[in-house]
Amino acid sequence: QVPLVESGGGLVQAGGSLTLSCASSDRTFTSYSVAWFRQSPGWARQFVAVLNQSGRNINYADSVRGRFTISRDNAKNTVYLQMNNLKPADAAVYYCAASTIWGIPTLTHHYDYWGPGTQVTVSS
Repeated sequence: QVPLVESGGGLVQAGGSLTLSCASSDRTFTSYSVAWFRQSPGWARQFVAVLNQSGRNINYADSVRGRFTISRDNAKNTVYLQMNNLKPADAAVYYCAASTIWGIPTLTHHYDYWGPGTQVTVSS
């Protein structure tokens, strides 16, 4: 089991920024691809961004490309999601997830471990 804990969620006005963090105490965390997903009430969990073990291969959902940036600091066992120019449609619970698949998987069933989520609320 790989423990994951998200932090950094909160309430922000439209156009504002937040940075989410996903930290793990597991020493093998650097061997996992890590992604961010989000889920709003009544909707399926949606892919947001992913990066591979080294952090050099990255992919984003079209809806966030150009506004969100995913990165990782393997020395700190932490993955970040910098979110700029937030829109009300970005409001959701954000989850980080870790996968043993080599590469940048984007489907929920590719992920073995999930954090409990952090709420992001965007006011218009």
